[in-house]
Amino acid sequence: MTADEAAATRTDEVATTPDPHDAEAEELARPVDETAEVAVDQVVHAARRDLAAAPTLLEVSDLVKHFAVREVQGLSMFRGVVRAVDGVSFTLRQGETLGLVGESGCGKSTTSRLLTRLEEPTSGAIRFRGTDIAGLKEKALRPMRREVQMIFQDPYSSLNPRQTVGAILQTPLQVHGLAKGREKQRAQELLELVGLNPEHINRYPSEFSGGQRQRIGIARALAVEPQLVIADEPVSALDVSIQAQVMNLLARLRDELGLSFIFIAHDLGVIRHFCDTIAVMYLGKIVEQGPKQRIYTAPQHPYTQALLSAAPDLAVVRGVAPKERIRLQGDPPSPLDPPSGCRFRTRCWKAQDVCATQEPPLVTPSGAAPDQVVACHFPEVRSDLTATVS
Repeated sequence: MTADEAAATRTDEVATTPDPHDAEAEELARPVDETAEVAVDQVVHAARRDLAAAPTLLEVSDLVKHFAVREVQGLSMFRGVVRAVDGVSFTLRQGETLGLVGESGCGKSTTSRLLTRLEEPTSGAIRFRGTDIAGLKEKALRPMRREVQMIFQDPYSSLNPRQTVGAILQTPLQVHGLAKGREKQRAQELLELVGLNPEHINRYPSEFSGGQRQRIGIARALAVEPQLVIADEPVSALDVSIQAQVMNLLARLRDELGLSFIFIAHDLGVIRHFCDTIAVMYLGKIVEQGPKQRIYTAPQHPYTQALLSAAPDLAVVRGVAPKERIRLQGDPPSPLDPPSGCRFRTRCWKAQDVCATQEPPLVTPSGAAPDQVVACHFPEVRSDLTATVS
């Protein structure tokens, strides 16, 4: 081989060897599919079918998860209970998207892990298609695991770095006995479904960008054709430019495949644009729940109002005078020792004596829509908050 031939061979090898540092550039340079990568507003404001007539897919009743805590303090042993989730109830219909929102530590992620049985509930019922799965053993639980899948928050730690993308996607197929004899072909189809190159099936997770890894996580969740997908802050670890791509992808897959979603996020804008129903959590409990239009335009719980007032208001950029912001005093109480009565009373400007002695039930207040429930002794509609609904 001459020197020129050897140099040409080395050039070809460099050109064909994937460079993990080029993953982000490849993500940004990927051609845009005009039918899939449309603006978020155009996707989520498309006509949605009437969910009220849809059958119930998931019914959660008084779900509780307490963690025992033991800690040495000086010469004594402290024993306590962390009330991570303390009586959560809601219903999800087929094709519906429920958004769980709240501060860090309010129990959103623990709730998601309970619904997928990654954590064992202390008490309560989780009825999926009418069957209570809260107490099922692993063998009886396996068929349900195919129906309920999860997209994890961190696209870096949720993928096995020692497995290729093909192995990651084929494993759930093999566990559930799906696509026998054509597992590789099905894995390539899944990659194409989430907008990745099927030829990258032999690459490792380290050779992909954060946005691409999250797409792989989505493909893995869809591999077994679930009916319910629980997304635990799936875009919070991604750059803003990549978040929109992933949200567009989730919205398209939801509409094309008829999926139901439980979507957990801190970003109120993401929740507003993607979800049909909103549930606001505080210290292990749901304090308000209802259709997104009612929650965003007529919130009745003080905590919901405080969350909405803290959201950035883009109207200010257009010259509109800023609206009132509600500033909460103090830090959230510890779930080791939650306040008596209403758990929000220690930070609430409406708190009275009854709030300390009686826990408010989650009911529909007078004048509210029948599908909006609030846990407050003194609910009041506020429509002058920062967040707006377009």
